[in-house]
Amino acid sequence: MVAQHRLSLEDLIFPVFVVPGRGVRKEIAALPGIYHFSEDKLLEEARELRELGITAILIFGVPSRKHPQAAGAFAPDGIVQKAVRSLKKAVPELVVITDGCLCGYTDHGHCGIIKEGYLDNDASLKILSKVALSHAEAGADMVAPAAMLDGQVGVIRATLDQHGHTDTAIMAYSAKYASKLYDPFFKSVAHSMVAFGDKRTHQMDFRNSDEAMREMALDIEEGADIVMVKPALFYLDIVQRAKTQFQMPLAVYNVSGEYAMLKAAAQAGKIDGAQVMMEAMAAFKRAGADLIITYHAREIAEQLA
Repeated sequence: MVAQHRLSLEDLIFPVFVVPGRGVRKEIAALPGIYHFSEDKLLEEARELRELGITAILIFGVPSRKHPQAAGAFAPDGIVQKAVRSLKKAVPELVVITDGCLCGYTDHGHCGIIKEGYLDNDASLKILSKVALSHAEAGADMVAPAAMLDGQVGVIRATLDQHGHTDTAIMAYSAKYASKLYDPFFKSVAHSMVAFGDKRTHQMDFRNSDEAMREMALDIEEGADIVMVKPALFYLDIVQRAKTQFQMPLAVYNVSGEYAMLKAAAQAGKIDGAQVMMEAMAAFKRAGADLIITYHAREIAEQLA
């Protein structure tokens, strides 16, 4: 009766991964209970998620071919674009959010265009805006630019508005730390480990917190509707600061490494996985998160039911 924070299914966003082909529902070894789906199987999954009470998904595309300029990321018949069109027809009440990063589409694994060994921020913005526009035209309710490049939110907002997509929301990966907690995603999910270097030129140093506030302020000024902290569990101080300072809709991304650690400990009998999962969700809410992107979403829905 006196619990201060409560978890609702409407707080949850479930990440899903779409791959080429038909009839594909393949479990990802590094993330037990999480699957690669072909478009037809993704529609089945989406219907089940909606029946469970989950209201939103975040789509990642895993293409069969990669390109230095990420050409497949903004193709009208690209893997995400086709999936979005099908989803909005099959399950129109489901909120469809699309990840707008390029790392899964480049053959070098970086989040943009590489010139002379470095990520070219401004050249990459042009590609990111094309990706966001292609997703909006396919019917996405919200786009989530994940590269954390300077100016990306402003360019995407302007591009969407110019083409009549003024109601397409932007959830910005505003404080995205250069973390090793993403490794299960890059190694086993997107198959996009960087071929050289790292992402510390455009993602955050995990020792910094004031920088996160500056980055969020810039994204809000450029038109972000929702700001995000990623990863989540090790960054609850950032979540609390962001909510207190900005009073903006705030998401956290409970990333693959966090999910994998909890699953491994539970499978080894070291912890009660279901209880620790719910404890983690309460921590996100207590710190100030309004939305939680988590691979646990289906489990939580089943447990709350």
